[in-house]
Amino acid sequence: MGDASAGQVVRRFLAAFRVGDVCHGTVTAVSRSEMSVTLDGFPDQPLGTVGTLDGSWRRSFADVAVVGQRITGEVIAVDLDAGRIRLSMAATENPELWAFLKRLRRGEILVGTVAAIERFGVFVALDEGPGHPVYPGVGFITYPELSWRRFEAATDVVEVGQRVSCEFLQFDTWNGEARLSLRATQPDPFLKFAEGIVVGQGLSGRVTKLVPFGVFVQVAEGIEGLVHLSELSSVPVEAPEDVVQIGDQLTVVVTNVDRERRRLSLSRRQA
Repeated sequence: MGDASAGQVVRRFLAAFRVGDVCHGTVTAVSRSEMSVTLDGFPDQPLGTVGTLDGSWRRSFADVAVVGQRITGEVIAVDLDAGRIRLSMAATENPELWAFLKRLRRGEILVGTVAAIERFGVFVALDEGPGHPVYPGVGFITYPELSWRRFEAATDVVEVGQRVSCEFLQFDTWNGEARLSLRATQPDPFLKFAEGIVVGQGLSGRVTKLVPFGVFVQVAEGIEGLVHLSELSSVPVEAPEDVVQIGDQLTVVVTNVDRERRRLSLSRRQA
């Protein structure tokens, strides 16, 4: 059979699959990043793949990626051009949790209790839905989604045992989590601040942070703007600490307000 006709056969076979279908197969090869699976009904070549993070939420990839092992997986992606489908064994290992997470829609408000605070984010035990087989909670908030305002530690915003209402962002299929946003349920202080600000307006604020390319100045509660190194002085400076220190009060001028990216550009030189 020629390459063109063989490709058509593969394409026709895979065209019958839809995301959400459950299929079976046999592991034929294992690498560090994935396992290849020969699907039932097409023994000629492996057309299924399972990534390291789709193998299981309970067990290590090495425990489930064994050549010759029979597996059951849910289709999470179909690529007809590449002639492959991507499978999740975690979905069929935890069908109740997977089904719950698939039902969630972006923007939906979920309520729960802060279960654990880690250096990489905050786990939330949701009131509805099953528990997680590995983590303290099915809900997860990354640090940027905790608050609109800058903070030093997650404990400045939440504490274990606290009740929270969060907006659902997405289903993290790799970890079996509901990615949440706490800040999305609160008004954005930057947008309200920007309503009354125009380019050229003078402001006064306190230096809160020095970085190699300039300094951040707090000009209102929870609102910081950047004074670029080139805008710190009327004469060239090599480092911000040559001109200002943290805690200094500065008079600045607004040079740009980027509402989409929530960025405020300031100039001390023009002031």
